[in-house]
Amino acid sequence: MRFHVDPTSKTPPYEQVKREITRGISDGDLAVGAKLPTVRALAAELGIAPNTIARAYRELEAAGVLETRGRAGTFVSASGDDTLRQARDAAAEYAARVRALGLTPDEALAVVRAALEA
Repeated sequence: MRFHVDPTSKTPPYEQVKREITRGISDGDLAVGAKLPTVRALAAELGIAPNTIARAYRELEAAGVLETRGRAGTFVSASGDDTLRQARDAAAEYAARVRALGLTPDEALAVVRAALEA
């Protein structure tokens, strides 16, 4: 799987990397057990700092989406599928609730952004 980061985006690069990885898992492009590129290799490929990739990997590991196996590398965790499934279920429930409340998609996204940043 090829990753992409838009340097002109207002979204921080580490968030874009996290989104690319989770989308790859969700779409089936990254299967459970798939090995991700090393931090340095992915940083070089994307033309961004290795610390940016390391942060994305750390945050995804903390969320249970990835697991690091020492020198063997970073892999898609078996719990990653369940984590994403739970997140999709929660998102679907939230979407149904805000629709019922009459919020626009932009208003609903603003509420989520505020909650995630709190």
